[in-house]
Amino acid sequence: MKKNIAIVAGGDSSEVVVSVKSAKGIYSFLDKEKYNVYIVTIIGDEWQMESEDGSMWSIDKNDFNAVNGDQRIKFDFAYITIHGTPGENGLLQGYFDLIRMPYSCCGVLAAAITFNKFMCNQYLKGFGYNVAKSIMLRKADSIASGDVVEEVGLPCFIKPNVGGSSFGTTKVKSIEQIQSAIKAAFDEAPEVIIESFMKGTEVTCGCYKIGDKETIFPITEVVSKNEFFDFEAKYNADKVEEITPARIDEETAGEIRKLTSLLYDILGCKGIIRADYIIIEGVPHLLEVNTTPGMTATSFIPQQIRAAGLDIKDVLSEIIEAEF
Repeated sequence: MKKNIAIVAGGDSSEVVVSVKSAKGIYSFLDKEKYNVYIVTIIGDEWQMESEDGSMWSIDKNDFNAVNGDQRIKFDFAYITIHGTPGENGLLQGYFDLIRMPYSCCGVLAAAITFNKFMCNQYLKGFGYNVAKSIMLRKADSIASGDVVEEVGLPCFIKPNVGGSSFGTTKVKSIEQIQSAIKAAFDEAPEVIIESFMKGTEVTCGCYKIGDKETIFPITEVVSKNEFFDFEAKYNADKVEEITPARIDEETAGEIRKLTSLLYDILGCKGIIRADYIIIEGVPHLLEVNTTPGMTATSFIPQQIRAAGLDIKDVLSEIIEAEF
């Protein structure tokens, strides 16, 4: 009997549009001979599923069943592809833990740590990871522009401490830009991170582990035609060159694979993750860890899976079946 798989998309951040695209990508990748696949959107209090005939079913939050009149679909597994709150920060994972619903990605603690860029990098710094100099601000905090320059230098990046897709992110080149960039980041999230600029080669590495089996995908090199790898570059092929495998020497590639595998274990990850780095004079510096990476046809992870000679349908089936 086929399992019912809910691809859970949506969320309460600016990344909702990206999440919906990822859901459609995952829907196209999953093996329909094995699974009945449905897309469930969670936006605020509106939890609903669109059926094949286009009708909208409500989601019973008591058990995460889809309901339409006297009809009910019981889901067996949730593939989370929300790229922001509540699906990337542990809130949804905690809910699924409570109702004993298997799901695709890491649990509450790992999700909460990795969603907070400042906390994650400071935590991994204690394990020897190279990270950017950084300052974290909360809503009640303020900082003089001169202090920013003194602590992290210019240029620097000012961005939301949580979230992704570079929403609210500014590459600051002058002291006059600092306060407006802080405001733009606060408009996106309640915490802001100010990071020193690191000049080097940007790369990203995907990984997943099931039992004793470890799969580390080929590394992708990211060459943005914009000031940095911003939203436009991430989702406009004309603005970025993504090269898999990356044009880096094998020693550096091996170090990145090792660092990615190690942080997977340190953080207690599950499912597919992606770790982003800047290589400076041959030394990888961690940018961030993404536990619910984008899954459109052109996203990094599908690219890397293809470059590894793997079938994404088989990879996703393996992740699902590992939970039963």
